[in-house]
Amino acid sequence: MCSSTLIQMTSLNCEQVGNVRKNIFLAYKTLGVVFGGLVTSPLYVYPSMNLSSPTEADYLGIYSIMFWTLTLIGVVKYVGIALNADDHGEGGTFAMYSLLCRHADIGILPSKRGYSEEEPFLHEQSATAIRPSKLGKFFERSITARRVLLFMAILGMCMLIGDGILTPAISVLSAIEGLRGPFPSVSKPVVEALSAAILIGVFLLQKYGTSKVSFLFSPIMAAWTFTTPIVGIYSIVRYYPGIFKAISPHYIVHFFLRNKKQGWQLLGGTVLCITGAEAMFADLGHFSKKAIQIAFLSSIYPSLVLTYAGQTAYLINNVNDFSDGFYKFIPRPVYWPMFVIATLAAIVASQSLISATFSVIKQSVVLDYFPRVKVVHTSHQKEGEVYSPEINYILMVLCVGVILGFGGGKEIGNAFGVVVIMVMLITTIMLTLVMIIIWRTPPVFVGMFFIPFVIMEGSYVSAVFTKIPEGGWLPFAVSMILALIMFVWYYGRQRKIEYEMANKITMERLGQLLAMPEVQRVPGLCFFYSNIQDGLTPILGHYIKNMSSLHTVTIFVTLRYLLVSKVDQRERVLIKRLGPRGVYQCTVQYGYADNLSLKGGDDLVAQVMRCLKRHIAMSTDRRSSVSTEEEIANLEAASLAGVVHVRGKMRFYVGDDAGCFDKVMLRSYEFLHSICRSALPALGMPLQQRVEIGMLYKT
Repeated sequence: MCSSTLIQMTSLNCEQVGNVRKNIFLAYKTLGVVFGGLVTSPLYVYPSMNLSSPTEADYLGIYSIMFWTLTLIGVVKYVGIALNADDHGEGGTFAMYSLLCRHADIGILPSKRGYSEEEPFLHEQSATAIRPSKLGKFFERSITARRVLLFMAILGMCMLIGDGILTPAISVLSAIEGLRGPFPSVSKPVVEALSAAILIGVFLLQKYGTSKVSFLFSPIMAAWTFTTPIVGIYSIVRYYPGIFKAISPHYIVHFFLRNKKQGWQLLGGTVLCITGAEAMFADLGHFSKKAIQIAFLSSIYPSLVLTYAGQTAYLINNVNDFSDGFYKFIPRPVYWPMFVIATLAAIVASQSLISATFSVIKQSVVLDYFPRVKVVHTSHQKEGEVYSPEINYILMVLCVGVILGFGGGKEIGNAFGVVVIMVMLITTIMLTLVMIIIWRTPPVFVGMFFIPFVIMEGSYVSAVFTKIPEGGWLPFAVSMILALIMFVWYYGRQRKIEYEMANKITMERLGQLLAMPEVQRVPGLCFFYSNIQDGLTPILGHYIKNMSSLHTVTIFVTLRYLLVSKVDQRERVLIKRLGPRGVYQCTVQYGYADNLSLKGGDDLVAQVMRCLKRHIAMSTDRRSSVSTEEEIANLEAASLAGVVHVRGKMRFYVGDDAGCFDKVMLRSYEFLHSICRSALPALGMPLQQRVEIGMLYKT
């Protein structure tokens, strides 16, 4: 008995040790992927501040603000709370939106809401609360509130894309600025040209993926994370050993009382100390919650606190060196090694945000909130490692344009602050909704979270808004253009779905069409793609009338993208037999973090055939006199006769009698639709097997 208990305890301890080792290893890997933007922020925080004759008291107040910003937003909000608001392991503003949609009926896309009783898997994923909260009921009743919530989720994604433009620009530019210290003859245009050349090289290498070099990311960022605080400690001991007295919040109060409006405006620079913290939540799907918490609390947070303390200690004794606040506090003997590490760390930080942008775009395309662009999976081992050629080159042009157009880190910092704090404020609001609607947190605790963070982040927002004329307009312009594209795309897709649902082909109507004497059943297997599940697309009637035929085996395929992160492989393909002989319905389900691209059209055909044969063999619903063996034989014969993939291409005909709003929105949608990619190439369909059927719909 004792021996058995001892063995169980030993086995349990070994498992615990294994989990600890795994989390520590994952925490080490997060340094190169998650925290690149955050841990390199000392490169540009002080240079981005518009200080005027700063004093020792000013620097102590600024350090106190940065310390409490890192502590409250980094430790309390993200590590302590936000990481628990995941959607099946995925993080970010859109993951929270999907989480809210699954626990309350607050989604607004008909194609993404409401699951049929024939899909028990989706009921397990939904887990809707038995008694919706009052706030949940309000959102369910108010279409305006639901639209605002969707807009916030979209805006959070757009701001993250803006982050992907600004982080590479400000990180690399700030690192290369280190050349001007030892070599004053190096002009500012030369620094800008070198920074632009480095970024162009980074973007041109994206198509090869990061798998071959990603093993270097963590060592580079570990070198940066652990060397900068060492320099910080040296600076503290040498210049100002009493720097940590600034942890007392009364230094913040005195700072604002003394500087008044200028102190409030300086918040636009101090907010950059928390740049990249949102990546902790957004990249949650690539690592475990425990690993991110270990990495932040054991290395990132102490590193930043000590590095900023060292910078501040140096600046207290050299009050006018803030414009180059990082490289000036580096001791001469280690200047060049730190320059190399800083440049490499800036490149890794850039790569992290570029990869995150690709991931966000992929999720938006999968959920049909963004026009289809090409998404390539650059790794067979990592599903999240993706690349989009169109997005890549747009980012490259914008990043290089930011460097050459803005020129200095201070101007880019003005733009950067808007992006950083807007994402965090949106996260705070959506976290509060999660607390109320899903977690059912007591109102007192919700208030203890919401009020302090809204006041703090609202103060930051009010300060960075003053920077809009000085560069802050850029992320707003990018975000509004992206949001407009998303809204136009959503509106056009919704109008098409509404038309299809109003004019869908019922089983009775399909029987009448097939009973027409001129309609023949021709040999072959046809995959007919449709956007609706409850009924058949009206393009089918258009097809049968004009072609006067239908294949002996026709499978109506709907690609259904769900507001969940991943769909179990066993639930990927759902099959249902329809009324007429040889006609079936197939639903291919994907979550927003799933790999949509298949390795070839034959993979989809083989997968659907296997599921269809299994469905026929197990089905007890015999709607015809055909035996199971004969039905399977007919299916195999049709497959041998040839496979064809038919996709309807319904276009809007916007007449002169249409309203002005519809004219603008639908014509814009038609333009976007004409330049975006087809959904079929994403599934790898052979070109020679594809057929497109056009149909005009008058609005």
